[in-house]
Amino acid sequence: MKNHFTLYILLFISIFIMGCGDDEPIITEAKVDYSFFVAGHTYGAPGINNIGLHPPFEDFYDTINTYPKLLSGFLTGDIVLTSNDQNWDEVEASLQQLNMPIYFAYGNHDILWSRPLVESRYGISYKAFMQENDLFILLDPNIDEWNISGDQLDFLTNTLDSLEENAEHIFVFFHQLIWWGNGNIMSNNRPNSLAGKADSLNYWTAVEPIFNALDKPVFLFAGDVGANQISPSLMYYKDGDITYISSGMGHQLKDNFLIIDVLDDESVRFKVKGLNCPDSSDCMGNIEDYPPL
Repeated sequence: MKNHFTLYILLFISIFIMGCGDDEPIITEAKVDYSFFVAGHTYGAPGINNIGLHPPFEDFYDTINTYPKLLSGFLTGDIVLTSNDQNWDEVEASLQQLNMPIYFAYGNHDILWSRPLVESRYGISYKAFMQENDLFILLDPNIDEWNISGDQLDFLTNTLDSLEENAEHIFVFFHQLIWWGNGNIMSNNRPNSLAGKADSLNYWTAVEPIFNALDKPVFLFAGDVGANQISPSLMYYKDGDITYISSGMGHQLKDNFLIIDVLDDESVRFKVKGLNCPDSSDCMGNIEDYPPL
C-alpha cells in the first residue's frame, strides 16, 4: 500500500509539471514607480515676452497635474526671455498652478547676464538631490562658456562619489548642448544659440569619462533646442550606459516636452508630448524615432 501511495504522488507531480509546461509563461508587466517631466526653452517663441511660460505648454498643466505618480518637473533653460524680477515673478505665478516641485537648469537668457539677480532669488545655480532611489543633478554650463569646470566639476565628482552607489539611475539636466561639436555623431543637431560658447568644450575630455566610468545608467537632458528651423526640437541617442536627449519648444511646429516614467523593473520609459498636435499629444511618436541627424 505504501508503495502504491508513493507511486500515485509521483504520478500526480509528473502530470502537474507537464501541465505547467504546456501553459504560456506568466508575464508580469512592469509598473511605474514614479514619473517626472522635462521641458526645454519654455519661454517659447524667440522674441516674444509671454506673461509666464509658453502658452501651449501652460495648456498642458492639467495633463501634468493629473498624470499618475508624477513627482517633479525640470525646466532645462531659457525659462524667461529677459531675466528680471517681473519675468521671474510671472514664471513663479505660472508654476504655482502645478502641484509638484519644479527645478531650474538655467539657460543663457536666464543667467548669463544676470547671475546676481538669479542667485539672489534661487541660490547657487547647480545642485543635486535624491528622489526615490535615483540621483538628480542640475548643472550650469553658463559659468564657464559651456564647460563644466573648476568648483562645478569638483561638485559633480564629489556628488557622484558620495551618492552614486545608492542610486539606480542618474539623471542630469542642463541647458546648452555641452556635447555638441568635435565631429561626434550629434554634431549635426545644432542648438538654438551659440551664445557664450567657448571655442573648445571639455565635455568629451573631462565630463564624459566621469559618467562613462559609472556602473549605472546615466541620462543627460539638454533644453536649448526647438526654437528655430536649424535646431531640431527632439533628439535621442544612446551610447553604452549614457543616453543623450535634447528637447524643447518655441518654433511651434514640433514643440514638445517629455514625461519620464521610472518603472519597478528599473527600466525607464519616455513619452513625447507634442504641443502642436491636431488631435492627440502623442502625434510625435516615440523618442527613439529622433536619432541624431
